[in-house]
Amino acid sequence: MKKTLVVDIGGTHVKLMMQRRQQRVFDSGSRMKPKDFANRLKQNTRDWKFDNISIGFPAPIRQGKIIRNPKHLGKGWIGFDFRKSLGKPVRVINDAAMQALGSYRGRRMLFLGLGTGLGSALLLENLLFPLELGDLPYRDREIIEKFLGIPGIKRLGLKRWKREVIFAVQRLKKSFIADYVVLGGGNVHRFERLPKGIERGKNENAFLGGLRLWEKERRTGKMKWRIV
Repeated sequence: MKKTLVVDIGGTHVKLMMQRRQQRVFDSGSRMKPKDFANRLKQNTRDWKFDNISIGFPAPIRQGKIIRNPKHLGKGWIGFDFRKSLGKPVRVINDAAMQALGSYRGRRMLFLGLGTGLGSALLLENLLFPLELGDLPYRDREIIEKFLGIPGIKRLGLKRWKREVIFAVQRLKKSFIADYVVLGGGNVHRFERLPKGIERGKNENAFLGGLRLWEKERRTGKMKWRIV
């Protein structure tokens, strides 16, 4: 059975996972460019053996290619050839979409990641739709992630922010006709309880999502999950 290295690239840290309990971390930040990332990944995985790599990346991805530089990393990511640089088969997906894929348990699921911004994805059967809901227009001529992300906590205060999140999430659930919403990201821990139809995600689900990227249908041998 082939082994997969799962990489979750964030604006502050890069997480490397071979198993749920086998993880390593190194710093990222606004100065980290693609070659810096590749060199540090190789340094941190010298003693690990793996066959392929799944990468969750904090920017829009189309057909496995980065189409926009991330907000919180260095420049030069558009068109970067991960396979050539890392010497392994690589699948790249938006970081929120990777966590969403690992959180999915059937029917129509909307995933929302509460972090610095707002990650998002929709899943239905074997179809994964990465979304950019954080750019939706919201009140005061601002985009929605300015209210639901970390800036929203500073802007509204914690109590008002929590009410704002629940209100917006329930409206998005209704708009996407979702059977349930999974709230992930680092700020979901600020909620002690969630309303019916909204579930608490786990950051470690990104690992499962990375593994699922390589799953194949037994009958056809084709990739199980289709990223639309």
